Amino acid sequence: MMQRTLTAILAIIVLLPFVIYGGLPFTLFVYVIATIGLMELMRMHKIDMYSLPSILAIVFLWITLFPIHSASGYIGITDLTQTEVVTVFVLLLLSYTVLVKNKFTFDDAGFILLAVIYIGMGFYYLIETRNAGLNYIFYALFIVWATDTGAYVFGRLLGKRKLWPKISPKKTIEGALGGVLLACIVSIVFQLTYPFPFSMLVVVGATIVASIFGQIGDLVESAFKRHYNVKDSGNILPGHGGILDRFDSLLFVLPLLHFIGFI
Repeated sequence: MMQRTLTAILAIIVLLPFVIYGGLPFTLFVYVIATIGLMELMRMHKIDMYSLPSILAIVFLWITLFPIHSASGYIGITDLTQTEVVTVFVLLLLSYTVLVKNKFTFDDAGFILLAVIYIGMGFYYLIETRNAGLNYIFYALFIVWATDTGAYVFGRLLGKRKLWPKISPKKTIEGALGGVLLACIVSIVFQLTYPFPFSMLVVVGATIVASIFGQIGDLVESAFKRHYNVKDSGNILPGHGGILDRFDSLLFVLPLLHFIGFI
């Protein structure tokens, strides 16, 4: 517990300056942690970090994190649209399966494509959320933290019925509901302190949806680890695991908040 606490404090000390300052330093920080997160997934699937598919995946991830010009659909400094970038990447991966005579398979190519989209879109919206304003990114972080804390406390005190024992044996339905409840309380306090241009009802409604999807994101990461028979996605954060272990909920929550028009 002491190790987890010290790591959490250190992580906050490192993260907060980047979040508060924003701009290029925050963007570069996100590029670094997104790349580490992708490498964690690749390691689970036992794909060589120094192979051509890994290098292509990292390049595709970095392109995915470029800002998208909404009017034209073009990505950052490239002359390609989102669809064209994905198509080029898929063609390169499939071509590689032929060059190595199926030592790198169609399944491997599909895994890398989905991994890059999953990691890339989640962290892309982390950058976009910071660009929208500090209140939005702090709201998202507080909601995720409140959900995790509420799920843990209510699960320990009241948890009886298992939520999804085959994926995450310790999680309970009571804990999940407690996580949503605490997230709603935090959102109400947040709205009273740093109000969004929405009614309280809209903020609470968005929080309920975000809290639920954050827990789904957590379960998705648990499913990955159970499938690949690993305890943590990585060991970069002693006592907490890897980058994906800490950002799994945010990777679901941030795109969702944009899709529903809250951010």
